[in-house]
Amino acid sequence: MKIEHVLTHLLDYQLDEAFESASMRFERRRHCLVEIVCDDGTVGWGECLGPAKANATIVGLYAGALIGANPLETEKLWLELYNRLRDQGQRGLTMTALSGIDIALWDIKGKCYGAPVSELLGGRFREEVRAYATGSFRRDRGDRVQDVAEEVAGYAREGFHGVKIKIGFDVEEDLRAIAAVREAIGPERRLMIDANHGYDLLEAIEVGKRAAPFGIDWFEEPVLPEQIDTYRAVRQGQPIPVAGGENWHGRYAMLEPLSTRAVDIVQPDVCGVGGFSEIRRVADMAAMCGVRLVPHVWGTAVCIAASLQFMAALPPDPPRRRPIEPILEFDRTKNPFRQAVVETPIAHRKGVIRIPDGPGLGITIDRDALQKYALKEA
Repeated sequence: MKIEHVLTHLLDYQLDEAFESASMRFERRRHCLVEIVCDDGTVGWGECLGPAKANATIVGLYAGALIGANPLETEKLWLELYNRLRDQGQRGLTMTALSGIDIALWDIKGKCYGAPVSELLGGRFREEVRAYATGSFRRDRGDRVQDVAEEVAGYAREGFHGVKIKIGFDVEEDLRAIAAVREAIGPERRLMIDANHGYDLLEAIEVGKRAAPFGIDWFEEPVLPEQIDTYRAVRQGQPIPVAGGENWHGRYAMLEPLSTRAVDIVQPDVCGVGGFSEIRRVADMAAMCGVRLVPHVWGTAVCIAASLQFMAALPPDPPRRRPIEPILEFDRTKNPFRQAVVETPIAHRKGVIRIPDGPGLGITIDRDALQKYALKEA
């Protein structure tokens, strides 16, 4: 079996209503899928976190090293691609593009051996996971606090055990939103807050101290991801567990925040950290440092399926009778092609999601949807 083609699919949708985090405004949904085709007809699929067109360009730079290669040699190919661009950057787009390729290669490997990726990663510790709903971005409408409270109340009615809301805009308004959300979802559901690195150190500490009485599970990306010392200061200066890591691409970027305990919870994204090959290493590092791991998930059903395969194989930590189970981030913002790209959507049932058990990622791509949502501009 040899690799014959490396293709990218750019998906695009113009939103009727824009939404924004503290660091980014979304007027369109765009994602980059990677398709690797072998000479025997086997096809693997992956996804890249981040800017779709830029990721596709880097995948194109990597493609030449893949044509004619054995797709089952995932570690060998990972190192070949990483070394090819290591002088130009070991983080960012070089890693997000590599992630999509690596996921596609593992999808091929699973199909070759007739097993889900999770089995090839070492075995399935679970067949389903609880999901928490991510949403509550700021929208161009009236009262933001009321808008967020109404949105999360809907997630509670759907059965999600937890919700994550976006903050990082304005300290006082954010605190009002946190209070309104806690009232809307009740005391029993988990509540996480995500600032998307919108605060400075003093703001983050103030928000953490004042939000703590509302029972917050974690405070995500309180400050800029480059500022590891500031993460430590936030962790020491307020009582809420600190989370981060979606923008720390690869094991080397993860080393300092893990070894110095800059976070309580690390959040690698399989589509950004380096694919299955690298997220396994990050998981081992987190376990050795005693840092809890909760994956970041932001993408289509391809990303969701890859995340679920990783979570199925994530060992219980600590290994006790009733271990802490991983939970899945489930994006609820508008994205019509999120589930349309697969023939069988990955749906939740009262906030619980079954992990696909078919070969590879366990999904089948709907090519009509790829064509329908293909990026039209040059």
